[in-house]
Amino acid sequence: MDGPFGDDDGFGDGGGSGGGSGGGSGGGSLVVTIGEDAPARLDKALAAAVPEEAALSRSRLMRMIAEGAVLRDGLAVTDPKAKVAEGETYTLRLDPAAVVETLAEDIPLSVIWEDGDLIVIDKPAGMVVHPAPGSPSGTLVNALLHHCGDTLSGIGGERRPGIVHRIDKDTTGLLVVAKSDRAHHGLARQFEDHSVNRHYLAVVHGVPSGTDPRLRGLRGISFEAGGILRIATHLARHKTDRQRQAVVWDQGRHAVTRAHVVEGFAGQAALVDCWLETGRTHQIRVHLAYAGHGLLGDQTYGGKKRLSDKALGAAAEIGNSFPRQALHAASLGFDHPVTGERLEFTSPLPGDMAGLIAALRAG
Repeated sequence: MDGPFGDDDGFGDGGGSGGGSGGGSGGGSLVVTIGEDAPARLDKALAAAVPEEAALSRSRLMRMIAEGAVLRDGLAVTDPKAKVAEGETYTLRLDPAAVVETLAEDIPLSVIWEDGDLIVIDKPAGMVVHPAPGSPSGTLVNALLHHCGDTLSGIGGERRPGIVHRIDKDTTGLLVVAKSDRAHHGLARQFEDHSVNRHYLAVVHGVPSGTDPRLRGLRGISFEAGGILRIATHLARHKTDRQRQAVVWDQGRHAVTRAHVVEGFAGQAALVDCWLETGRTHQIRVHLAYAGHGLLGDQTYGGKKRLSDKALGAAAEIGNSFPRQALHAASLGFDHPVTGERLEFTSPLPGDMAGLIAALRAG
């Protein structure tokens, strides 16, 4: 579960006013006027003067300056450090959003919400979010290019969906994707400041408990009020297996996961509600495995633990043969990046996990 990514910075500080013709990142031109008390250099002054709805980040403005797309009195200004003065006007040439090479594919999607700026998807198991060398097609991005079509106004100058977070191929559940630059930047900021509410449901080996001395003795493990398990470590790529993440202490990226037991099954397994303070690759899977409570079906981090036939009967085999990590992105909440409206979404457990839990409960 990655955090926000992309090479665009947010808007710079400062005052200013903007106006113009054409507009946005979809083509045409934008005329901006340098306001009172604006920063003295061009790149920072433009970042302050460009209206927010244009969704032009400072890094994109830097590229436009370098490419000669920023003009004063009809002449290109290519020095980002050029001095500016109050009242000067600049014309920004906005290229139409380019068509990306990733092919649009007619793949069915479960759409929970959609407007002109964003779309919320309930992702099935087996679907990769973003094309990669091993999976160039059949991904969520391929499906979104087809589904959204011309409603994509362009992310960073390209007609593509803005992916601000991901869930693993075999994890199911909710994802929000930006359809416009302004939504992309707004969502990314919320992921960066951890204001997005994300809860996952997982089925794990064993039943995490604050009374377990082994668990309490692990570095980075603590319990908060209400029996909430808190796991705080650093995560980095595994030293010998580059496809895996590992708990580390002197490098990597800070990661915090919280979890609460919803229901236990004969001491052998538990349904756990997990929520993220940070969003690192495979974070929930790595953290719960580190705590000794790996996910059922997780071939990468689950280890060799098996449910007991004696304790669960036939349900043990159902759990031991579950074909994917038992993890579902069940709820997602954030502020709409354009309207400011608070949006909250929930997704019911998929059939395979619901069947697994029913079997464990009956066992």
